[in-house]
Amino acid sequence: MNEAAGGAVLEAEEVLERKNTERRVRIAIAPIGWTNDDWPGLGGEIPFEQCIREMSEAGYAGCELGGKFPKDPAALRAALEPLGLELASGWISLYFTDPAREAETLAAFDAHARLLAAMGSKVVVVCECGGSVQSGPLAVSAARPRFDDGDWRRLVAGLHRIGRVARDLGLDVVYHHHMGTGIQSTAEVDRLMASTDPELVSLLVDSGHFTFAGDDPVPVLRKHAARVKHLHLKDVRGEVAARMIGTGASFEQSVRAGVFTVPGDGDVDMRAFLAAAEEIGYEGWMVVEAEQDPAKAPPLEYAKKGREFVREVTGR
Repeated sequence: MNEAAGGAVLEAEEVLERKNTERRVRIAIAPIGWTNDDWPGLGGEIPFEQCIREMSEAGYAGCELGGKFPKDPAALRAALEPLGLELASGWISLYFTDPAREAETLAAFDAHARLLAAMGSKVVVVCECGGSVQSGPLAVSAARPRFDDGDWRRLVAGLHRIGRVARDLGLDVVYHHHMGTGIQSTAEVDRLMASTDPELVSLLVDSGHFTFAGDDPVPVLRKHAARVKHLHLKDVRGEVAARMIGTGASFEQSVRAGVFTVPGDGDVDMRAFLAAAEEIGYEGWMVVEAEQDPAKAPPLEYAKKGREFVREVTGR
C-alpha cells in the first residue's frame, strides 16, 4: 500500500471511530409552555395543532407527551412525523405510597408505557405523587409530604415492578424529582438511588426543580452520572423563587408568578449544568421545559429563546 493510500485508510478509520464514539444528544421541548395539564386555565385554549407546529418552527427534534396529544400511536405518529418531531417521552404520576391506588397505578403505567414504546421512545418519566401538593393550594415546600420508611418500601417495590414492565418494552424508567412531592431534595434523590436497582430505575435531573428546592443540580448530575438518562432544562427566576418559598405560596401560584422560564432566561447557571452534562458523557434527550403562563410568556417566542440558548452553548 502506498503512503497516500495508507493515509486515506487511517483518516477513514479515525472518522469512523469519531462517529462510533460521538454521543447522541438531541434537543426536545415539553408542551407545558403552551398548555398546563394541571391547570387548564394556563393555555387551555391553545390547540394541539398550534403547539406541535410551533415546536417544529422553533427548531426542536422532539417533544414530550401532553394531555391534548392523541393517545393512539398511529394518530400521534401522523401528527408528529410531518413536522419532523419524535416523541422523547411522557410523564406519568405514580401512587405507590397509597396502597389503595396500587392497581390503578400499575394499569395506568402499562398503558402509558405501551404508547411510548410504540412511538419509539426510550424512557418513561415517572414521579411518585402520593400526598403531593403540586396541584393544590398548599405551600409548595412546607406542606409537601415526607415519606416514612413504609412509604419508601412501597415506593421502591413499585418502582422495581414497573421497571421490569418497562424493560420488557425496551424502556428505561427515569424518576423525576419534583417540587411539592416526597422526593424533592438532593438527599431524597440520593436515598432513592441508593435504594433502587440501577438496572430498573434511572434518573431524570431537572435543573429548575433542584434550584427551586434550594439545591445545586450540578453535583447531583455528576454524582449520579451513571443513572442519568433524561434531562429537563429549566431556568428559575431567583427572586421569585425566594419570595414564593418565603410567603408559603403554592406551586400554581409560583408558576403563575413566573418562577420558571426557559434556559438562559433566569438565574440558574445553565452553562455550568450543560458543561457538566458534557463532562459526564450524557446521552439522550435534553428537554427544554418551563411551566409558564402563556399569556405572559408567548410560547413560540420562549421556545425559540430556549432553543437558541441551548444551540449557542452546546452547538446542538
